Amino acid sequence: MIQRCHWCKGDPLYERYHDEEWGVPCYDDQKLFEFVILEGAQAGLSWITVLRKRETYRQAFDGFCAEKMARYSDKKIETLLTNPGIIRNRLKVQGAVKNARAYLEIQERYHSFSDYLWQFSDGRVQKHCFESPQQVPATSPVSDRMSKALKKEGFSFMGSTICYAHMQACGMVNDHLVSCHRYNQV
Repeated sequence: MIQRCHWCKGDPLYERYHDEEWGVPCYDDQKLFEFVILEGAQAGLSWITVLRKRETYRQAFDGFCAEKMARYSDKKIETLLTNPGIIRNRLKVQGAVKNARAYLEIQERYHSFSDYLWQFSDGRVQKHCFESPQQVPATSPVSDRMSKALKKEGFSFMGSTICYAHMQACGMVNDHLVSCHRYNQV
């Protein structure tokens, strides 16, 4: 029987996400931006809720094309708020638009969103050796610094907990438990 991290067990979508995506180091600006939007939508909710809505988010938010999202009008935002396939929270939808604008500014200034984010971990994956779920933190000094910097750059819904979840999802930290079959693979 395959050993997985505790949080994904029992749901095929969650298990597939865990086995194929979570914790794999990502350096692709577009994918990293997608996770920023999804992590912001997840604030206060379970990740599986957002994961189940991911495809609808891709459609509703123009494939997470930051250039298009940054130009969303109030009318477009109102249309998004009627879409039952996304989380219809006005602040989160407005935050996604705001984050698209901030993302584009970072790309312009630093030439790479990936390089900007990875600087917080010195460009390396932080590999942890957690044996139980209770050992996995919700934040870290790195996520604290990342959150503070992203907020200064104009991002919203990027608190330290969200930044740490982003780091986990995008492989900046390896928080698979040592008993998990993915621990040594990523």
